[in-house]
This record gives sequence, structure tokens and C-alpha cells, in this order.
Amino acid sequence: MTVADVASTAVHIEPSAPPRPPRRPLLQLFFGDLVASVLTVSTGFLLILIIPALNWAVLDAVWSTDDPSACRDGGACWAFIGAKFRFIIFGVYPPDEQWRPLLVMGLILAMILASLSPKLWGQRLIAAWIACVAVMLALMWGGFLGMTPVPTSSWGGLPVTLLLALLSLGLGFPFAVFLALGRRSSLPIPRMLSLMTIELVRGLPLVGLLFVASILLPLLLPAGWSIDKLGRTLAALTVFAAAYLAEVIRGGLQGVAAGQIEAAKALGIPGWKAVWHIVLPQALQKVIPPLTNTAIVMVKNTSLVLIVGVFDMLSAARVAATDPVWVAPYVESYVFVALIYFLICFGISNYSRWLEIRVQSRSYR
Repeated sequence: MTVADVASTAVHIEPSAPPRPPRRPLLQLFFGDLVASVLTVSTGFLLILIIPALNWAVLDAVWSTDDPSACRDGGACWAFIGAKFRFIIFGVYPPDEQWRPLLVMGLILAMILASLSPKLWGQRLIAAWIACVAVMLALMWGGFLGMTPVPTSSWGGLPVTLLLALLSLGLGFPFAVFLALGRRSSLPIPRMLSLMTIELVRGLPLVGLLFVASILLPLLLPAGWSIDKLGRTLAALTVFAAAYLAEVIRGGLQGVAAGQIEAAKALGIPGWKAVWHIVLPQALQKVIPPLTNTAIVMVKNTSLVLIVGVFDMLSAARVAATDPVWVAPYVESYVFVALIYFLICFGISNYSRWLEIRVQSRSYR
């Protein structure tokens, strides 16, 4: 039998995923060694300590009342959240027009759900996002189809938080790709410009960057040019997101073997096509967790815009808590806002974990 005959009769075995680690019994998991035992006992002790907080938040809480004075002797005053719910969510947006920011939040949720499946990723999804963002901004502004014009100074609440997070990440990502490619470039000028931009922005705190955008940016614009406060805040958040995303993407680019580009050049593929279709997809797959971490950080960083006067969700909660009719429900306001931030960030984290597992499982096929 010749070598060719052996090769023709060889059985091709598909690679399989590694076996799952065996499950440990709960008793062994919690008390299997000294470290696990100490952590278990410490966690139990902390749970005992927070029992009074649970009594305050649940058992002794006032859930519904028409009399604000009923909250004076009870626990948490969740009735205040019910009374101020629309103000915390929509801010100072005109009450008769609050269906518009509600529709904007519905569009954001629908687009996020439509973007979860990697099968739908592509140019059509990007075009759909651009069109939906334009519709969202048009709905918030109004001034057409009988809708009352609402300036950005009257925007507030959760829609502003979501729009700032989405737009800063969406606008910052393309700049981040160019900055990462520029920093990895062999040309000295693009490399130095990218390096200076990234390090300058990352060396500044976001609070300082927000003040620079809010105070200095109007002075740097030509005469007759002006950008409103929300636009300046969005510019600062976009620059901040681009710098941090660029470093994450650069880490992914370093993880792609140089042979990928060399093979593309040997096949006659233009450099930009090799980067766009070969290098970048592999680089982004390698950095899914840090990209998610940056997205979560940017969502939480939107709470800092209150220092430059943007009326986001946290600002609305703080103003609502100053109502003299209620008994200073600051804790309830902050807990409610923190819960919304937690749900958003927890959802992003779980989706990232699912996407990472999916990418790893496909790599074994």
C-alpha cells in the first residue's frame, strides 16, 4: 500500500471542545480547605450584619402612601420613588411630551435586542443604528409633525444617560480603531500622534476633561459657532471612550500573529483589506472582556456629567430628594438609581460572557 492509499483511507477527526471540569459537592466547595472555610464563614457573618438593612428596606418599608408624613417613623420610603418616578426617569422634560423619551428608550431597547445575535452584524445593522439614532434625536428635539420643540437643556433622566453612553461608545469606537492602528503603524508621524492623543487623554481624569469641554471648548470655537452643553459633554465622553478603547484594541492587534499580514500580502490582498477583514476581526475576538469592561465603565461614567450641569438620571434623583414635603429620602433615591445602573451593567456583563463562550466554542469546530 502506497502513501497515497494510506492518505486516502485516513479518517478525519474533527477537534472537540475540552471536557468540562467535574462538579464539586457543595460541602467541599464551601469547606474544602482553609481558605474556602474562612471565606464561607466571613460571608455568612456579613450576611448576618446586613439583616437590619434588609428589615429597613423590606419589612419596615413604606411601599405606598398618599401622606408623606407616614415615612417619618418607618423604614425605607419606597412610596417616594413611586411619587417621583416620572421625574427621576424623564427629568425636567415636559410632562405632556414624555411619551417621546419613552419611545426613545423603547427604540434603544429594540435595537439592543436586535444587535445581540452575531448573525445580524454587518453594514445593514450599522445603517439601522444610524437611522434609529437620528430618529431618537429628532423625537427628543421635536419641532415637526405637531411635536413641541424641546431644547437639550430640558432633556434629562434615563434617556440622557442611555443616549450619552450609546453615542460616546458608538462615536468613539471608529476613532479608537484608527488610534490603535496608528499606534501600531510603522510610520513615525501617525504613531507619535496616536501615542500623544491616547496618553494625553488617559492621563486626564474624566472630570477634568468634562470641565475642559464645558468651559474651554466654547472659547476655542470660531466666532459665531456654539455647541450646547449636552453636545460638549458628549464630545468629552467620546474622546475619553476613544482613548481607552484604543488601548484595548491595540492589545488585541498585538495578539494577532504577524504572519496573517504577510500571508495576505503574499496573496496580493491590499493592506487595508487585510486589516479590515483579517486582522481586526481576530483582534476584537481576543479582547471581548476588556471591551465589555470599558463599555460598563462608560455607562457608569455618565453619572459624572451632573458636575457640568447636564440633567441625567442621577441629577434628577438628587433634585427629587430635595422635595421638602418628603423626609429627605436620599438613600432611597440613590439605591433606586444604583439598581438601574446595576441592571444595565449586569446585562452587558452577561452578554459579554455569552458572546465569549460562543466565540470559544466556534474556535474548536
